[in-house]
Amino acid sequence: MPLASPAVAMPRWHEERSFTISPTLAVSGALGTIRQTYARKEDFPPIARAYTQVSKVVRETGLLRRTPWFYVFVATLISFGFGGAIAGFVLFGHSWFQLLIAAALGILFTQVAFLAHEAAHRQILSSGPDNDRLARVLAAFVGMSYSWWDAKHSRHHANPNRVGKDPDIEIDTVSFIEEDAASARGIRRLITRRQGWLFFPLLTLEGLNLHYLSLKHLSGRTAVKGRWPELAMITARFALVLTPVFLLLPLGMAFAFVGVMLAVFGVYMGASFAPNHKGMPVIAPDAKLDFFSKQVRTSRNIRGGWWATWLMGGLNYQVEHHLFPSMARPHLAKTREIVREFCAVHDVPYTETSLVRSYAIVIDYLSRVGLAARDPFDCPMVSSYRRV
Repeated sequence: MPLASPAVAMPRWHEERSFTISPTLAVSGALGTIRQTYARKEDFPPIARAYTQVSKVVRETGLLRRTPWFYVFVATLISFGFGGAIAGFVLFGHSWFQLLIAAALGILFTQVAFLAHEAAHRQILSSGPDNDRLARVLAAFVGMSYSWWDAKHSRHHANPNRVGKDPDIEIDTVSFIEEDAASARGIRRLITRRQGWLFFPLLTLEGLNLHYLSLKHLSGRTAVKGRWPELAMITARFALVLTPVFLLLPLGMAFAFVGVMLAVFGVYMGASFAPNHKGMPVIAPDAKLDFFSKQVRTSRNIRGGWWATWLMGGLNYQVEHHLFPSMARPHLAKTREIVREFCAVHDVPYTETSLVRSYAIVIDYLSRVGLAARDPFDCPMVSSYRRV
């Protein structure tokens, strides 16, 4: 079956084609009150049997088959990368050029995290349990808990950008919805006021945060499947990485090495995941949407072709990834053609933009959300009239 019907002309796609249904952040009133409205069911007209039709074409085209050769190739490249980093670490000795090795390790660990993500979605191996075991090992190699991440990420895929159900927009250091920004207090309020411009600097701490949340999850009192194997593997991982660094480098250089490695890992991870949904429609908690509309209208693709796919581990095809989570990375580009054609025929907004433009959108969106944490006046008399 052909990927695109010759009877249907492919439209010209413009940046952020779905801007008309983006979440609204309106400023009103003398005090500049921020009001965020969420996308509801009436904003997303249901598409009858949409997913059934698209998935049938994808399946008949053979785009759901596994591609083990591709992942062997990727794993081989990453292994050579680690080999080169280890050789460089030994050769540089007590040199500040070691920070280049630290940055390289941050990049390599992120690439392994992409593979762990794909294994967790059962994209690599044919057996579900085998994929789970592989994902657990790869996540531990990165220093993350697979059980913690899998539960969180599964909830995200089920309800992307839905208030109260998507953990990726829950309250954290950065606020993604107006109510959370308005409730910020103390130092978090100071951060939230400027969170748009602080977003990327804060990502330098994301690597440390991911390690902390993983260990917190594994050491908690709640039941965790595979707790002890994960703890053992993560402990061995930190020993394997940190021991030679602190044993062979001067103390100050060793701390700098670890800091750069964590910072690059955090920024790379955050910069790869942030463009996917931030600034896209935020769904009301009680809205009932069909699967196709929910996944397509809340996801954003990144243009760039093969280089973007390698850079972001396939996350640049976020629309297709959400529609077909178990699809192997090499098939996402062809599936994009099918999904775009279907969206054009049925007048469903399909959002795709450049990587740089996506970051600008994320910063702008977070800045507008952060307005809810800002005090419009410093006058004590005016403060008595503020919304509580």
